Amino acid sequence: MSLFDWFANRKKTGLISEDRHEREIADGLWTKCERCDVLTYTKDLRANQKVCPDCGFHHRIFSSDRIEQLIDPDTWSPIDTQIGPKDPLRFRDRKAYADRIRDTQAKTKLVDGVQTGLGRINGEMAALGAMDFRFMGGSMGSVVGEKLTRLIERGTAERLPVFIVCASGGARMQEGMLSLMQMAKISAALERHREARLLYIPILTHPTTGGVTASFAMLGDIILAEPEATIGFAGRRVVEQTVREKLPDGFQTAEYLLRHGFVDKIVPRTELKQTLAQLIRLHRPADKVVVSAKQVETVLKGAN
Repeated sequence: MSLFDWFANRKKTGLISEDRHEREIADGLWTKCERCDVLTYTKDLRANQKVCPDCGFHHRIFSSDRIEQLIDPDTWSPIDTQIGPKDPLRFRDRKAYADRIRDTQAKTKLVDGVQTGLGRINGEMAALGAMDFRFMGGSMGSVVGEKLTRLIERGTAERLPVFIVCASGGARMQEGMLSLMQMAKISAALERHREARLLYIPILTHPTTGGVTASFAMLGDIILAEPEATIGFAGRRVVEQTVREKLPDGFQTAEYLLRHGFVDKIVPRTELKQTLAQLIRLHRPADKVVVSAKQVETVLKGAN
């Protein structure tokens, strides 16, 4: 048998194709960084909360990822899961709004653009809302507004800190004035939360824009942001056309807003949970401060 015949027989019997198949890299095994183009083993990237270990780029994640990263295991209790969107205006653009909702729900497995609930952050009880950009660009409609308002009111009633992870393109145009009303409704709930001397912190992620920025995203006692997140009201081109000026480089980034006082701190995703837990402890309501007998004894000795 010639060497050519030997290779031909291997090919016919499938030995070469089987060897190649074993060496193939499965789809999704590696992830390419959008900034530095470095390939990272997907499991390692997930373990690092989808932050590139080479350049620190924050890959986009969604509401379920946020909950998993921030809330202690087996402590998450979702609330108001029964609230779903309606189509009171019978809105239609290129597609009927009712059909768009149904298709998006099937694709994302979400009811609407936010998940809310109670859980523990490093042992500290908190109320958390996590917006999801996959659901119609994280737009704020009646459901998002109602769920966030109820979350804040629950936090006020139970004297808990409230955190909202913001990721949105703004108000949902398909609901018209009904979506714009949510800005005032959430803001009013936050004011009652503030009057109760309770902590509220928004976490601004990429992107946070429109009516969300113009309301609850900028009403925090402390405003945190992820690195390089886009944060603003209108788009860059719209702002430039309105003010008739060229905007500076990096305009509407978290770093630019930090320098100009709109953001208090930029926190990498890998440090966010620890940061939130520390802030909860530092701002614990007076009626929830637990003082041990040893601490009382130390204070009294110091006074004497």
